[in-house]
Amino acid sequence: MPEPDCRLYLITPPALPDLPGFAEDLARALDAGDVAALQLRLKGAPDDVVLRAAAALIPVAQARGVVVLMNDRMDLAKKAGCDGVHLGQGDGDPVAARKLLGAEAMIGVTCHASRHLAMEAGEAGADYVAFGAFFPTGTKETVHQAEPEILEWWSEMFEIPCVAIGGITAANCPPLVQAGADFLAVVGAVWNHPEGPAAGVRAMNAAIASA
Repeated sequence: MPEPDCRLYLITPPALPDLPGFAEDLARALDAGDVAALQLRLKGAPDDVVLRAAAALIPVAQARGVVVLMNDRMDLAKKAGCDGVHLGQGDGDPVAARKLLGAEAMIGVTCHASRHLAMEAGEAGADYVAFGAFFPTGTKETVHQAEPEILEWWSEMFEIPCVAIGGITAANCPPLVQAGADFLAVVGAVWNHPEGPAAGVRAMNAAIASA
């Protein structure tokens, strides 16, 4: 079956107090529908906590063909055996990440709402660029507001995939899919879904398909 043009990119909640329970939720979510990637994003957690989470979650994701990326920390990505890293603007550059993690690693870069930052990331060898936030989000303070036009521009001009992030739900995602997003990065739309994470994945996949 061919992969859809736009796919789901899951980001973990900011804290995982019940790691075994979350691993089970993750397995159910990934079994519920198409998910391309999982980003481990445990902001402010000690390194040992992040590495424990990685050890529990990477096998769950990789067994289902889902790429696992470490947020911000290329050193922890290497130590944990992740498939790659997602870099914020202050977290090092793709050239250094490529040197550390190797030619096969998946490297993404946060570009906010900046065409310039995205072009720089592409030139530096990023495998994808991430734009956002497109909608208000409870995960972090929204400093940069992006519009769907930047996805249109990028997808028309460049072959490197683009990720849309920030407050994305099944209800508000169609304009982003139509604008050319290759991936939709979500947190709350899946993990906070009233019927559980598996239902969240199904709802997002249905919204992407119908857009």
